[in-house]
Amino acid sequence: MTKTWDLTAYASQGDPLVAPDGACLFRPGDESRAFLIVKSGAVRVEQTNSAGRTVVLYRVAAGDSCVLTTTCLLSEKPYSGYGYAEGTVHAIAISPDRFRSLLADDPQFQELVFRGFAARVGELTAVIDDLLEHRTDLRLARWLANRGVGKLQMTQQEVAQELGTAREVVSRTLKSFETRGWIRLGRGTLTVLDADGLRRYGNMS
Repeated sequence: MTKTWDLTAYASQGDPLVAPDGACLFRPGDESRAFLIVKSGAVRVEQTNSAGRTVVLYRVAAGDSCVLTTTCLLSEKPYSGYGYAEGTVHAIAISPDRFRSLLADDPQFQELVFRGFAARVGELTAVIDDLLEHRTDLRLARWLANRGVGKLQMTQQEVAQELGTAREVVSRTLKSFETRGWIRLGRGTLTVLDADGLRRYGNMS
């Protein structure tokens, strides 16, 4: 799908911001101090429940803004999730006052912000639908199939966070997939060998 909400044309409206890989850009309880437009790198947005289980909600890529940040700015409420830099993030930080001014006075900015907002809400709905699927093996199979054949530099804990489930469950399921010849496990890596087989399994009703 072609992205139609690239906000980088508004880079002159804010100040440059650089965050190193792994930096925490916001956490629950923080107030939103700026509307960020990512120019390069990505921001991983995730939420952790009271039991300590984490699920990745979405990633903010180049040209994107963060729907959680937009929500905080519009509602004047604090963040409810975490945002971490993946790779070195170069972004533009637009102050809350300037953001509200642009939103009120610039129809194109308003359209781009809300078009991106709507697309992200659709992604979040898909995440919720996936979480309501009780069979982790089917969810994991679909998740791996969507990444295609090749090596993933991810630990099993990171995969568990992507799916919002326990590492032990992911570990058992991955081992069963390896036995079937669909993947190969390594230290801090996993390689998808048969994306079609995973997809067929994941789409079982």
